[in-house]
Amino acid sequence: MAADGEAWYPGESVIGIRTSASTGLFATLIVLASSAVALPSELTGRASILDGDTLEIHGTRVRLWGIDAPESTQLCRGSDSNLYRCGAKAASDLDAFIARRPVNCEPVSHDQYGRTVAKCFVSRIDLGEWLVRNGLALDWPQYSRGQYGAAQHAAEHAGRGIWAGSYVAPWLYRACIRLGGRPASCSDGSNAHP
Repeated sequence: MAADGEAWYPGESVIGIRTSASTGLFATLIVLASSAVALPSELTGRASILDGDTLEIHGTRVRLWGIDAPESTQLCRGSDSNLYRCGAKAASDLDAFIARRPVNCEPVSHDQYGRTVAKCFVSRIDLGEWLVRNGLALDWPQYSRGQYGAAQHAAEHAGRGIWAGSYVAPWLYRACIRLGGRPASCSDGSNAHP
């Protein structure tokens, strides 16, 4: 027995154990670093819009940083209480705003689906902020740390986009769909909280 009451085995030293643990940690870090995909310093070109917060440039899928737009199948209610495809509208309005102009993206990271997460601009206008300011997407503070909070407040105050009626936060809509919900029922606020 060791002096502190813990079992001690011949040939084993506390220093050896610590060295093994730190060697294992070091080896793990090397494996993780070597398996990481390098981010390009910049990505510029004509964008194809995949949905309200995802585009593709030169075959690279890019998820806009710090925001979350309604999904393409998601429904919202307009000021007239009628349902409309708010996710499809976000994608369509983004496509019209870009109008085939070159998009410049500054990669930040990769997401769990392998997409490049980036801040993207058209003529120096931040596409994430533009979407949020026009009520086509929400600031996602978990990632943006509130960078688009003022733009969201302005959209809400003016009743633009999804703020004109009612909607379900896109992250709640996706959770409802993952649990087997249907687009119409998951777009209803009373059903979207799984």
